[in-house]
Amino acid sequence: MPARAQFDHIVLLASDLDKSVQWYDAFTPLLGFQKTRDHVYGHPNGWAIDLRAAKKDGAPYGRYNAGLNHIGLRVNSVKDVMAIRNSFMAKGFPVPDPQIFDEEETVVFFKDPDGVRWEIGHEIEGRT
Repeated sequence: MPARAQFDHIVLLASDLDKSVQWYDAFTPLLGFQKTRDHVYGHPNGWAIDLRAAKKDGAPYGRYNAGLNHIGLRVNSVKDVMAIRNSFMAKGFPVPDPQIFDEEETVVFFKDPDGVRWEIGHEIEGRT
């Protein structure tokens, strides 16, 4: 029988750690995270986001490069998507308009200071 894995954490490397900490300090509470220690944000579901400084000569994030494209999270309703969007925008961060896919899914893609995209979305129940 295969082991049952549970999502534990992600580590994001930031080109400017101070700038990224400001962004994640504002963004993560909107999703239920709490800062548990410097640069680490824990979620009640048991997983965490860990920010670390990237090498100074490291390549920047690239949306279509090999590796991570985006991180997708689901919320309970379109109203929740819009509340997160509006709250984050009120904190002075740029936020794009929501996207609607196939009239079934509403999402907003937030970009951190290095361009890493976070998808916050709601999908109509029963979609297969």
